[in-house]
Amino acid sequence: MDHKKIERISKALGDETRLRIYESITTGDHMTCGEIVSMRGVTPATVSHHLRVLQDAGLIACRRSGQFVYSQANPKVLREYTRQLSALTRKKKK
Repeated sequence: MDHKKIERISKALGDETRLRIYESITTGDHMTCGEIVSMRGVTPATVSHHLRVLQDAGLIACRRSGQFVYSQANPKVLREYTRQLSALTRKKKK
């Protein structure tokens, strides 16, 4: 994972609303935009924007089924992200 990817993930999770949305998505198998809107009290347009940022960072995957878009967490990316942050810390200590 390069520094640009680390930066993109950090920015995605650095927003309070996106972090809450990400936490909601990780609690189950998947969530629809409508479910997120009803839980978080934000507009569909705002949720769509935040989902796009999370997806661009690789933290979630979205798939369309009929009229619904299902968002699912990609835990592999978060594990790699934390591993890379740990590696950065170890480099600084040497």
